[in-house]
Amino acid sequence: MDHKQLDDLAIENFRQYLRIKSVHPNPDYASCVSFFRTQAESTDLEFFVHEFVRGKPVIVMKWDGTDPQLPAVMLNSHMDVVPASKDDWTHDPFGADMDEEGRIFARGAQDTKQLAIMAVEAVRRLKMRGVKLRRNVLITVMPDEEIGGADGMEKFVQSEDFHKLNVGFELDEGPVSPEEEYAVTNGERSSWKVKVRCRGFTGHGSIPVPGTPGEKLRIVLDRFMDFRQEELDKLQQDPNLWMADITSTNLTIVEGGSALNVIPPEMSAVFDLRINPLMDFDKLEEKIWQWCSDAGEGVELEFLAKQDKVPTTLIGADNKWWTAFQKATEKLEMKIKPLILPATSDARFIRRAGIPALGFMPINNTPLLPHGIDEYITAASLLRGIDIFQGVLQEVANVL
Repeated sequence: MDHKQLDDLAIENFRQYLRIKSVHPNPDYASCVSFFRTQAESTDLEFFVHEFVRGKPVIVMKWDGTDPQLPAVMLNSHMDVVPASKDDWTHDPFGADMDEEGRIFARGAQDTKQLAIMAVEAVRRLKMRGVKLRRNVLITVMPDEEIGGADGMEKFVQSEDFHKLNVGFELDEGPVSPEEEYAVTNGERSSWKVKVRCRGFTGHGSIPVPGTPGEKLRIVLDRFMDFRQEELDKLQQDPNLWMADITSTNLTIVEGGSALNVIPPEMSAVFDLRINPLMDFDKLEEKIWQWCSDAGEGVELEFLAKQDKVPTTLIGADNKWWTAFQKATEKLEMKIKPLILPATSDARFIRRAGIPALGFMPINNTPLLPHGIDEYITAASLLRGIDIFQGVLQEVANVL
């Protein structure tokens, strides 16, 4: 198979994968398993499927190294995608249309179906060239990342099946870069979802009495929004910071009231906080409790979600995986920029298990559109990513 044929195959495989509707709330995981079984067979990779929760397969493809006793290199992505409305898009979000500029439009084109294709096609090309790598290479594809990963990566990492694979280092998803530099993430923010309920005086809307739920909610909103602005000020005052270097706070839900002329007995608000790993989590929680106390009696706090602090992966000469990765990017003449991931990924479960992990998306000069309308990458960036993965694998899978 010549170079053009390999390129055509990679693009067609990518488009075929994008057309699989692995979209929540009812992702077609069975078709993904069938697709990757075919890819593994065509690439002569061992193929395994684990189901820790019925109907939620974890896919593992394995390429044995020359010294398989060494800890393996794991290339991870997820097969599930978020919903997309066809009415909002200029292309069918599950059609994988390619325009004259080579842009391939589909839900999951950036988040993260391209990564699995890049990994498989990189291994295909390395094997066809007769390249031998010292360490085992594992290509893993997870379910349910978009809804938290509890039935996917979290259970996988806790399993004996995972421990038998002897993973030493993982590459996971990172953000597409709109600039020349490629983003590399060595940590991520933690997600807290906080609900505050304010109870108080209820009665006719004409009665001007203190202690209403609305008054209490106003105090809560002020405290959260003041904190939000403090963090935004840090971002705006330092051009070297980016969004994940601060803790973000957003008001996402406000509830209360059933009639125009009745003071409701309860009002509530939900806040989405994404906490930078350098922040003191205990002190932040103390602040939140104090804000609720400031609002008075009848104010209750509930954590709808409360992720622990995610360990960061060391970047520097003391981490052989980082130095190998960096060496590969230097050979490829790539500019890289280490960052904290602003959202969350399956890599957090790997880092919590004490295994170093980097988030890396080998795509630059591309608008950042995960979960967005008309999400796309170009065919050229897909093929460039395959070349980058080859170079990275030859360094990290051979490191001593």
